[in-house]
Amino acid sequence: MGTAQRTLVIDSATEACSVALFDGAALIAGDWQKLGRGHAERLVPMIAALPGNGRADRIVVALGPGSFTGVRVGLAAARALGFAWGAPVLGYSTLALVAAMARDLAGAEAAAGIDVAMTGGHGEWFVESHGPDGAPGLPLSSLPPEEAASTCRNLLVAGSQARALVERRGFGTALDLLPDARCFALLPATALLTDTSPLYGRAPDARLPATAVRTATQPAQ
Repeated sequence: MGTAQRTLVIDSATEACSVALFDGAALIAGDWQKLGRGHAERLVPMIAALPGNGRADRIVVALGPGSFTGVRVGLAAARALGFAWGAPVLGYSTLALVAAMARDLAGAEAAAGIDVAMTGGHGEWFVESHGPDGAPGLPLSSLPPEEAASTCRNLLVAGSQARALVERRGFGTALDLLPDARCFALLPATALLTDTSPLYGRAPDARLPATAVRTATQPAQ
């Protein structure tokens, strides 16, 4: 019988920075740190501290939305290691992972769906709704807090701005969560993306000619 595929997971798209090594769906080892800043300095040592320096058959990395710098740091590390190891690199949305973590924590309370609200740029929030099966409902958007509160209507809200959203609209349950690579096995297979372009969630402040910002996703086959 063959051995299970090893997967290295890298998530540095938010103020949290985490890594995890899986054998199939089983977690071998991982680390999670809330850094705020300094992902570039901490990420590689965190990977190196994993068994076998984190070497894996494939690499999966958080694509955002989140911190521009954090997203780029994670992607650069994943692509460099993928090249060095000859390993494929896949991606996932940070909001999809937060939704999966919330479903695991909330159980039956998540049956009606989950809204995810995360810190965005310029005072806005990244929001997205997910059904009980993990499929996106309300598409990824970057909204001012008052618009997010009027748009997100699921009772259960997860993410770094969950508490603020619930308080603003006056109802619901908040789960204060940041993505954690150690929870990767909770993601549905449909959440894995073959296109590893960053998910920025909003248009950049300065645009280059003929540059398109990716907001849609392409599921892995």
